[in-house]
Amino acid sequence: MSNTVVIHERYPYRFVTNGTLENNTADCRIQKFDEYKHSYKDMYLCDNQVQFGIAIEDLEYTKWLDPAGVPCYTKGDYYE
Repeated sequence: MSNTVVIHERYPYRFVTNGTLENNTADCRIQKFDEYKHSYKDMYLCDNQVQFGIAIEDLEYTKWLDPAGVPCYTKGDYYE
């Protein structure tokens, strides 16, 4: 039985909690949509809720965590 709760979704990523860990903190995960299977799968297990919050706020950081090597923080994205 899954107790996954979707906190935020920004395609192709979604940010979920999946119950609690042994230390009674939320199990925060970033999932990515799999085009071939048409479902989400875990991409990154966050170390803590602060990291999870930063990933939700900063899409470029989420891309940086993506093991697929998605381009992020490219020149011209932000004002210098």
